[in-house]
Amino acid sequence: MTRIKRHRAALRPLSESLDGAPWAVSNTRQSSKWVESKRTPSIKTYGRVGPLEVRLARTIQDIRLAQQLRYEVFYEEMSAEPNEIAKMRRRDEDAFDSICDHLLVVDLDGGKNSGNIWTPSRRSPVVGTYRVLRQEVAERHQGFYTQSEYDIAPLIAARSPQYRFMELGRSCVLKPYRNKRSVALLWHGLWTYIREHRVDVMIGCASFPGTDLDVHAEALSFLHHNAQAPPKWHCKAHDHLYQSMNRMPKEDIDIRSALKAVPPLIKGYLRLGAFIGDGAVIDHQFDTTDVLIILPVEEIDPRYFDRFGTPEEQKSRISE
Repeated sequence: MTRIKRHRAALRPLSESLDGAPWAVSNTRQSSKWVESKRTPSIKTYGRVGPLEVRLARTIQDIRLAQQLRYEVFYEEMSAEPNEIAKMRRRDEDAFDSICDHLLVVDLDGGKNSGNIWTPSRRSPVVGTYRVLRQEVAERHQGFYTQSEYDIAPLIAARSPQYRFMELGRSCVLKPYRNKRSVALLWHGLWTYIREHRVDVMIGCASFPGTDLDVHAEALSFLHHNAQAPPKWHCKAHDHLYQSMNRMPKEDIDIRSALKAVPPLIKGYLRLGAFIGDGAVIDHQFDTTDVLIILPVEEIDPRYFDRFGTPEEQKSRISE
């Protein structure tokens, strides 16, 4: 089913170099040497670079460490508002954690070789995480988290079973590790997982900091005019949450300024070939303005398969 297409020309300006974006994987041959894990597949360790390892959470304790990292980033570094239970436990957790897979970046030497030596208040080896939820798992439980903000059900119904969906969420990296090497390793693990499970479409909410839409008017308008999903992939925010992203005429947008204002993660998704859903949503708990990311694998620029292989190659290995 999966087809590989060229990246959309309309998004070529996004080729500017931007730290921390998912497309950093394209530079891994120059920036560091990847070492594939020799462990057995059941352990789900996807790779290493230096003292950092990317793998799936294997225990409840692993998941709690990911939740603690999310709390550090979302509530302590950023401006999310924790409830009393989150304050007491110092963990960002919800009902979806128990049904999701959690991708972890682990520092195996406690930061000694990277200059990020732990302090007594920060001893967790988990320094990066991504939460993923496959469609078949979501359908057996409470669905996708994204459905609470965007009406994704009609899109999934229209595209299934030809396309397998997977939700991305709760992505974060500890500040001292927020560099191309760590983020590229996290993306390497994510892409390996995507190929392993033959995922066709990634969806999820990505965020602008703050809830003042006027602050983000130019960036949101740029996304509306240049990256909104075509009819085949159209998806809209729920009516009661919908905030128009069309806040400026296209001809009034300064592209350079708009791109500078788009968060690196969103630019990374766009660089890979993602579309944006219709409408933004304000998340008061996390103090963010959310947009919907829709990333069909068939839209990913073939250049980004150079390092990790194409979906067809992975399917061939699975069938052998």
